[in-house]
Amino acid sequence: MRVPLSWLREYVDLPAGETGRDVATKLVDAGLEVETVEQLGGGLKGPLVVGQVLTIEELEGFRKPIRFCTVDVGHANGTGLPQEIVCGARNFSVGDKVVVVLPGAVLPGDFAIASRETYGRTSHGMICSGDELGMGDDGTHGIIVLPHEHEVGTDAIKLLELVDEVLDIDITPDRGYCMSMRGVAREAATAYGLPLRDPALLDVPAPNSYGYAVKIDDPQGCDRFTARTVTGLDPEARSPIWLTRRLQKAGMRPISLAVDITNYVMLELGQPLHAYDRSRIDGAIGVRRAEQGEKFTTLDGVKRTLDAEDLVITDNSGPIGLAGVMGGANTEIADSVTDPATGVVTGTTEVVVEAAHFDSVSISRTARRLKLSSEASKRFERGVDPQAAAAAAQRTVDMLVLLAGGTAEAGVTELTAPGAPHTIAMSADHPDRVAGMEYGRETVVRRLQEVGCDVYGQDELVVTVPSWRPDLAEPNDLAEEVIRLEGYGNLPSTLPQVPSGRGLTARQQLHRRVGRALAGAGYVEALSYPFVGEGVFDQLQLSAHDASRQVVKLVNPISDEEPALRTTLLPGLLGALRRNDSRGSHDLALFETGSVFRAAAQPGVAVRLPADRRPTDEEIATLNAALPAQPRYAAVVLAGAREQAGWWGKGHPADWADAIQAARSLAVEAGAELVVRQGQYGPWHPGRCAELIVTLDGVETVIGHAGELHPRVVKAMGLPARTSAMELDLDRLAAAGGEALQAPRISSFPVATQDVALIVDASVPAATVEAALRKGAGELLESLRLFDVFEGEQVGEGKKSLAYALRFRAADRTLTAEESTAARDAAVALAGERTGAVLRGA
Repeated sequence: MRVPLSWLREYVDLPAGETGRDVATKLVDAGLEVETVEQLGGGLKGPLVVGQVLTIEELEGFRKPIRFCTVDVGHANGTGLPQEIVCGARNFSVGDKVVVVLPGAVLPGDFAIASRETYGRTSHGMICSGDELGMGDDGTHGIIVLPHEHEVGTDAIKLLELVDEVLDIDITPDRGYCMSMRGVAREAATAYGLPLRDPALLDVPAPNSYGYAVKIDDPQGCDRFTARTVTGLDPEARSPIWLTRRLQKAGMRPISLAVDITNYVMLELGQPLHAYDRSRIDGAIGVRRAEQGEKFTTLDGVKRTLDAEDLVITDNSGPIGLAGVMGGANTEIADSVTDPATGVVTGTTEVVVEAAHFDSVSISRTARRLKLSSEASKRFERGVDPQAAAAAAQRTVDMLVLLAGGTAEAGVTELTAPGAPHTIAMSADHPDRVAGMEYGRETVVRRLQEVGCDVYGQDELVVTVPSWRPDLAEPNDLAEEVIRLEGYGNLPSTLPQVPSGRGLTARQQLHRRVGRALAGAGYVEALSYPFVGEGVFDQLQLSAHDASRQVVKLVNPISDEEPALRTTLLPGLLGALRRNDSRGSHDLALFETGSVFRAAAQPGVAVRLPADRRPTDEEIATLNAALPAQPRYAAVVLAGAREQAGWWGKGHPADWADAIQAARSLAVEAGAELVVRQGQYGPWHPGRCAELIVTLDGVETVIGHAGELHPRVVKAMGLPARTSAMELDLDRLAAAGGEALQAPRISSFPVATQDVALIVDASVPAATVEAALRKGAGELLESLRLFDVFEGEQVGEGKKSLAYALRFRAADRTLTAEESTAARDAAVALAGERTGAVLRGA
């Protein structure tokens, strides 16, 4: 919300010496987020005056049209003679009043004006456009043409209000009433302790039976509708300078008088309005829900398909407006048109003014679904004062009568749904308990009255909330009002007492060890957003019944394209890898640890926890039970070179083995025994995918997968070729580990190494053979490593040779050759029994 300081002073008598920064400081202390204070006209120096064009000579022989003009500027140039100026604009004619800057002046941007030779003539100054004066877009993109009533030689700096300060305030969703001059003025008046001149305090005629006919079919979506009619408008009437300048300072573009007035009143009172050309309305105005698939063309010329949840304004022909969002092109205020033959000006001469109050949730959903955010929808989403509709309609009518020469019809339509003011019961010391300091009843009552509440009672207060504060719904909201107005800076700073000796939980310790292990292995941590779109599961080639497709959807997502919480870390990590690769970083190894979210079969209902005391264990347990399961996962993705080539060697590319090794590193940190077997799942290449298995409660459980991604997944997600990935359930991995990591015992006795080469069927996984060797070798086995795989005629068709290095060592003695050989033979025997393995060469 852009708030011109000169406009704000109309409602609050701010001290004369207060600057925009002073006011911003006060508003920030009151809880508003003032982002910037813009100095309009900074560095501007006159003479800048109103001039009248006397003659125009078209200069020939140049690439663009150039005009040599003489302009009457009165005695502003010191001579009274016409000022000669070269100008390239073409939107003005002889006799027009324009803005002229004379030599010696300085325009915004430190642009000094002097007489200069150009296009073969001497130009003594410049005829100005709005952009050159820092006024913003006025819709013409050309020279400012002023109304004829302004006298030649008038100071244009004062006339155009070029010097001002504008506060740019970021309005949070709970402070929708501040999206108006009325709301910000109320905050400024409270901050300075000054009275407010409320622009909504107008004499409004009572509704009667001969107003414009309106029918509301959905009172829940529209609980208030005011309609007023103004006739006899002058189609040639233009918005006065003061009106257009206020709109421009507030960040809006002037369009036409009727539209400018509705925008002005919206900025002033916070109530969105719409003006319909009455000659284009067919019958009574109605408010209803749209029919599914109904078509409607909005003011921006776009034909839109409506949803059954959308609220529309209608007449006998169908929709004429998208309620609370945008009007329709079929009832748009017509631009004035002059008949070149007769000189007769035609345009809209009768309007119906709509001031209504719509359901904020409905408007928000419609605007979000259609991607059609407007000034009106922004206000309705945050909450509009329903009691301001009649005053806003009256203000609009008064301005149309004053500025457009119209006549207000006596008919007044005002339909309202039954309702009562919202009241809140609160103990007088509730703000004291929330803030941790004593305010006292008098302060609490005074502050609540300052924000517009009616307060009754002594120790137990009954507070009636003002209509413009729909965000005040419970005692804690009232406590926040008291605290912010008393000043957040006055709250005592108390550090919580932390109990000693507890330290990190085992889960937190594992999380840190995992991060350090992966970082030490050359991975870079990437933190991604926990939101996904369901289309990513198709890119990952997950089956239709995969558990990862059962997502938790957000009611109010940040992006409609990603409305669900993630069930896997891979989409975010792969997105980070793709972005980095597209920006020239091709050798990538990224990791992430974080929660995923599993939808429950029956969604729970969360309880509301108290704010004035610590929740009980039962309340916390009830809240946790309503939440989706949130296991912690760990994932890595790799692409490019895992080890760079250089003088030290050839290096090697990242592949499936690196992804599997990352899983093994995590298993070591968790103290768990990880079994790696060939597998097949979703995004991984069926021939280069490993299942990651641990034993939980005596049952082998798959906790993740690792390997190279499927080429179709790589193509669908725009990833580098041969991208590899690993993902596993960190919580299950930790459950498979011991209570605490056991440091290895280092034996001082020598190691005995035995190599074996076993021939097995080509279909037998090496991990199965390895598991049998470990089991058979017994406690003397220190380590086992597969160092060679061979397939060829020497081992037979359909066979393969697996060569393992077995290291044996005892903790209390030097092993004899007979002991190590016996252990090796026992290992080979069990491998033969379980997998059919035979010693090569036997």
